This record gives sequence, C-alpha cells and structure tokens, in this order.
Amino acid sequence: MQDFEILEEMMNKQALMPLPKEYGRSIVILDEPQTTNSAVTIRNLPDETLVIKVDMFNAPDQIFNGRKGECKRADYVIISPAHKCIVYIELKRTRDAWNEIVKQLKGAQCLVSYCKNIGQTFWNSREFMRNYKQRFISIGHIGIPKRKTRMEKPTQSAHDKPEKAMKIDWPNYVEFNKLAGN
Repeated sequence: MQDFEILEEMMNKQALMPLPKEYGRSIVILDEPQTTNSAVTIRNLPDETLVIKVDMFNAPDQIFNGRKGECKRADYVIISPAHKCIVYIELKRTRDAWNEIVKQLKGAQCLVSYCKNIGQTFWNSREFMRNYKQRFISIGHIGIPKRKTRMEKPTQSAHDKPEKAMKIDWPNYVEFNKLAGN
C-alpha cells in the first residue's frame, strides 16, 4: 500500500479536514479552535493530501504529567505523500509566547511519530512515511483586520525544527508551496 492509502485507512474521518476545490485546486480553511471568526486559507494543496485537525485527539494528560509541555499539540498537520512533506501549523489569534508555540509544534510532531509507528507496525510497512521533510509554521494575528501578510523565515533555515518555525502574520491566505519550502 502507498502512504496515502495507509493514512486514509488509519485516520478517523472526523479528524480530517475537508479539501474543497478552488479553481480546480484543493484548498483548506483552518480555523483557530478556541476563537470565532479566526481562519486562514491554505491554497494549492497537492492531490492526495491529508489535513489532520490535531485537537481532535485528546490530550495525553491521563498518562503524562505535562510539566514539560508534553501534553500540548499544535492545531493542524498537513501530510503530503506526493511531496514527502509534513507541515505542522499552530494558529494564534494574536501572538503567544514563543516557547509555548514550540511546545505545541513538538507535541504535534510526537503525534505524527506515533502515526508513523502505527503504520509501520500494524500495516507491516517498513517504509511508511520514511524520509519525509518536516516544516513548522506559526500563523498569528488571524481574525484581526487584515494587513499585508508578513512571512518571517529564520535566517538560513528551512523551518525544519519547531524552534526554527516560520512565522506568518496577518494572512488572508497562504500557498502550500511556501509552507513546504518548495
């Protein structure tokens, strides 16, 4: 089985975001779960892409103490098997403390690692989601009257670690290729 087929079979449909078409290309509208009227559109998603609403998964606070932030998780994960790319996204209505955003991105990364292990173990697919690049994004000031979108990439970085996440403020929409670093 291909990675996309395994992911589709593995994931509960309620955890997946719908991907409507706009001008023949897939888009997704991500909203900030804790606030109303706060959303950002991601355009030009590749075919066979899954967008997981990570908040659908209960926090593991029944198992972990949470003292180091291990119970936190980002809002969304976009997985594109065609591009072998995983994009972790944390949305903020304004801007939160950077160390808290990093913890949330790390928590989502742990969830995806768990999914990889599930696919490799229960689908007997040793190559499941191997060699995927990872991208980390913090999108702030959503739901606030829009200004010119500001993208702040860390210098000489591919935003491939939670601590080096790309920061985007006041977006109306964002192109998937910008997030994926293509």
